[in-house]
Amino acid sequence: MKKDFSTEQYLFHQGTYFKAYEYFGVHREEDEDGKTVTVFRTWAPDADSIFVVGDFNGWSASLPMTKITDRGIWEVKTDLYFENGWRMKYKYMIKNGDRTFYKADPYAVFDGTHKETASYLYVLPDFCWDDGDWLEARKTAICPGTDRPAYTAPINIYEIHLGSFKRHEDGTYLTYRELADFIAPYVKRMGYTHIELLPVAEHPLDESWGYQGCGFYAPTSRFGEPADFMYFINKMHKYGIGVIMDWVPAHFSKDPHGLIEFDGSLCYEYQGEDRKEHKVWGTRFFDVGREEVQSFLISNALYWMTVYHIDGLRVDAVASMLYLDFDRRPGEWVPAHDGSNRNYEAIAFFKKLNSAVFGCFSDVLMIAEESSDWPMLTKPVFAGGLGFSFKWDMGFMNDTLRYFSLDPVYRRYEHNRITFSMMYAFNENYVLSVSHDEVVHGKGSLINKMFGDYGQKFDGLRCYLTFMMCHPGKKLLFMGCEYGQFREWDCTSSLEWFMTGYEKHSALWMFTAALNHFYLEHKQLWERDLSWDGFKWLKVDDADHNTAVFLRYAADGSFVMCAFNFSAAELNGYTVGVPKAGAYTEIFATHPGAQNVVYSEKEPCDGFGLSVKLDLPPLSAAIYKYEPIKRKK
Repeated sequence: MKKDFSTEQYLFHQGTYFKAYEYFGVHREEDEDGKTVTVFRTWAPDADSIFVVGDFNGWSASLPMTKITDRGIWEVKTDLYFENGWRMKYKYMIKNGDRTFYKADPYAVFDGTHKETASYLYVLPDFCWDDGDWLEARKTAICPGTDRPAYTAPINIYEIHLGSFKRHEDGTYLTYRELADFIAPYVKRMGYTHIELLPVAEHPLDESWGYQGCGFYAPTSRFGEPADFMYFINKMHKYGIGVIMDWVPAHFSKDPHGLIEFDGSLCYEYQGEDRKEHKVWGTRFFDVGREEVQSFLISNALYWMTVYHIDGLRVDAVASMLYLDFDRRPGEWVPAHDGSNRNYEAIAFFKKLNSAVFGCFSDVLMIAEESSDWPMLTKPVFAGGLGFSFKWDMGFMNDTLRYFSLDPVYRRYEHNRITFSMMYAFNENYVLSVSHDEVVHGKGSLINKMFGDYGQKFDGLRCYLTFMMCHPGKKLLFMGCEYGQFREWDCTSSLEWFMTGYEKHSALWMFTAALNHFYLEHKQLWERDLSWDGFKWLKVDDADHNTAVFLRYAADGSFVMCAFNFSAAELNGYTVGVPKAGAYTEIFATHPGAQNVVYSEKEPCDGFGLSVKLDLPPLSAAIYKYEPIKRKK
């Protein structure tokens, strides 16, 4: 029986159709006579005529489409039959005035890559998912019914670029399935809870890392077919690993087969010269104030969660959307109606996006990469916020990496770079991110940012990673940092896994795994991440000694003491005030065995009536468990 799609058409034009991928693109449907036909649909409001061209008709203008709504939905039904594996290609030939151009399908589920700019006729497989246990388990990470969701589970993210994580010896890509079979057990063994994939949606240029996309509904064909990507996600879930995908709603590439001036006019992009293009990136900005673009993007976010079981999105370049003057000089932007630099269309879009996502999936993550101090980013929409789950804490990353790059002799003058993050740590829900952006474009690798000689760099990185793990906030680390790759990340070649065969790198590799598992096993480091209830300074302003000491609390009141010596000198008998009498036993350290257990003494310090004396090696960190045990006589 023929289905009436008038509701879908209406909602699409209203910007409230969030399953647009079920209507647009290529589908098999029943016509008026009950016969199964292949239907092509696209949105091109200013096109004069459109033809579907491809391998099946010799790329001729023999399959014209009909405009079926006043606001630009085009459709054609055909007897064309295809099966997966045929790899038949197609495009839309669009005419506008005397111009003719060929476009890939914006809703295609499988696209060519690099020079293969056409879309493929492809039916998404009826994949046999067996990740039900994971999907049920992820619901336990969120405490519902609050105005600020409490993420009571640990989140430790391993960021991956699939094209350079690992390659064959001849330099060719591994497939999604090969990558899954390597990554899943590796990430589980290393103690990460999630992976975050740099953009997987189809993109022509390797060097864009996926951030300049063309095929927003198509996982890149570099590594295989959509069914293979489903296998990848399923494999991660079977190992208990969540999958976050980098998602780019801000902008798209200017490759001619993509969305740029799709129907011969400014269609998917903003129409004003002040907004339509990001000149530095060489991309076009999505017009998120246009209803059909809202349907396209919000449907896309839900598509990855529905069809591919993605567990969350890291939303790229949020600041570029929120600010009208982002990366623009005076005179290059037009203020909002109130004279401000706020993009009120983008604000409304993010509220709409997050409301739609959490209305369908209450247990996924929406993480904003937002580089300013935009208020209430992670507050719920109903409370006046933008509705994200988390935002990247760019300030923490910038401050701490600057601090660890300094000669310890000069660290006393910039001690606030270690402590300042706690001034705002609970204003938002944060992910502490050491991402791909910090190890590329001349910035050097993470280990090379550390001060000192060869050995000191490894000591410094162990101390840094431990500080990040103990600091409030969820965690993210880019691939290769876990074993100290010295070479800056290069997206065109594999990580240097051979480095793990060297003693210092192997030891760091094992240390990172041990630290990750320690984090997972100690709820004090994550159960109260979002408020002062989970944190207390003991030693905050001793800049002269380059130290920091604090407590982290679990919901049951138990705590651990985290002590850091950021200097290059050994500190023996370093006095730290403590709140409770008893034993403080070292349970994790960058230099194990330096001090097994210390007992509180009735010596006032740091505003407490009790204190302990710690022996801290240079560039070290130690974590102590408290027990109310008296010293044996």
